[in-house]
Amino acid sequence: MNTTFSSLKGIFVFALVATFALTSCNRDTEGCTDPAADNYDSDADTDDGSCSYAIAAPDTYVFTDADGNNTVSYSGQHQRLNMLSEMSSYLKTANDEGVSVDADVLKDMYANEDYTWDDEEDLGMTGSSKQLKNKTVGGDSEFTNVFETWMDEVAAASDGSGAGSAGVTGVVLSTTNPAKQYLQSAQGQEWTQLIEKGLMGACFYYNISVVYLGSDKMDVDNTTAEDPANGKYYTKMEHHWDEGYGYFTTAVDYPNSGTDRFWGKYADGREDLLQSGTKISAAFRLGRAAISADNMTVRDQQIEIIRTELELAAAGTAIHYFNSAISNFADDALRNHALSEAKAFMWGLQFGENTSVDSDEVAHLLEDLGDDFYAVTTAMLTEVRDELAAATGLTDLAEQL
Repeated sequence: MNTTFSSLKGIFVFALVATFALTSCNRDTEGCTDPAADNYDSDADTDDGSCSYAIAAPDTYVFTDADGNNTVSYSGQHQRLNMLSEMSSYLKTANDEGVSVDADVLKDMYANEDYTWDDEEDLGMTGSSKQLKNKTVGGDSEFTNVFETWMDEVAAASDGSGAGSAGVTGVVLSTTNPAKQYLQSAQGQEWTQLIEKGLMGACFYYNISVVYLGSDKMDVDNTTAEDPANGKYYTKMEHHWDEGYGYFTTAVDYPNSGTDRFWGKYADGREDLLQSGTKISAAFRLGRAAISADNMTVRDQQIEIIRTELELAAAGTAIHYFNSAISNFADDALRNHALSEAKAFMWGLQFGENTSVDSDEVAHLLEDLGDDFYAVTTAMLTEVRDELAAATGLTDLAEQL
């Protein structure tokens, strides 16, 4: 049988088209490509984001092993939160005229050196290895020096302090709320707020977002318990995740525990508009459950949620205080108090992983705000507030926060 050139050409073209069609179909098969997912599709070669996982998170931050042993531990973070609580209480005593605080005492508290803590919860804080200083941006002297300078300044200002006002360091009394008074610099900056909220950012936020949810702490053993004979029933990864949670809150039933402190308190304060407390605590619980189930896909999803929502909580809180300063603009004490908090929360944004507000942007915002809180205008405060809101995607909520 003779085969013409045209016939051969037709057969070749048909085969080529068929082959192309088959390979194209294979290349375009979409579905869930994660074998750990409930809806894994072995025929899919392109992930379409549809993967789902049956991991149940508990209602509280309580986790146990197969034998019912508690696997949660964040005692070091509990100590540090209590250290900052005691330091803040000591700083606030300077809000009464004539009451002095000692810079050396503050620095001893900061580094946990030669200081006897009240330690009402009997955590063993006095003489322990736990401290705030070496956890401030990893102990970077660029930032620890900032805090120790503020400690020197507040001590000097409190020594024999009298009434403060524009250009005069001292205790400024609120004109609208007689119960409120604050030790402030001649430019209206309040060291207590700069130190407390500053450490929330440079220590607590940094360690959650960058350190304990980072690869160095997450890419570790998750197969064996650390030291069951000494009560350490957790894996390294579980423990590191718990330490991140401990910098956020020490309440196992958060956010149902009521008013908390530090990040737990301020995330709860942004609950109405941002649902910060609910989102962050849910992500911590689901991420921890995922680690116990050895599902790193779900864990990593929760890491991104926590980082994003913490940044929004911090930015939203700074914006909230800008609004408070605008509302109380005529009251020097309240305006300066709110601006000191706004400044500290805004300054802390640079310490988040993949932050939307890096150190250069923070410097720009602080330059726009200026150092003299007696010289600001409502237009200036609105401008800085709106810049921050735009940088963090909160423009639509800027006036409501």
